[in-house]
Amino acid sequence: MILIIREKATSEEISKMLEPLETYIKVAVDTERQILAGGGILHADCEAELLADGGNQDEIWGADWIPDTKQVRFEALINIRPRQGNRSMRIEDEQTRSKVETIIHRYLEAPRE
Repeated sequence: MILIIREKATSEEISKMLEPLETYIKVAVDTERQILAGGGILHADCEAELLADGGNQDEIWGADWIPDTKQVRFEALINIRPRQGNRSMRIEDEQTRSKVETIIHRYLEAPRE
């Protein structure tokens, strides 16, 4: 199940997003609107949800959230964007990585009950 998260996630939402992969959550983060979509098996599925919700592809980046360690991994196929200067799966721009990490921590780090 892919959920669009616009405010701090609940424990139930975190559990639902963890179902497909069990130990981590695939996310796509809209840095412009400061929201994220999480869950599912592919970052592209999360990205598609944000695009359907009115997002701009240039502002959507993929990452993984590992709840047990509170770690963010910045690698996803959707991040390969030569026209934006990102030629690898990893988000190369430090400012973009910081935005993605901040949004993920804000909404997923300490779920509300």
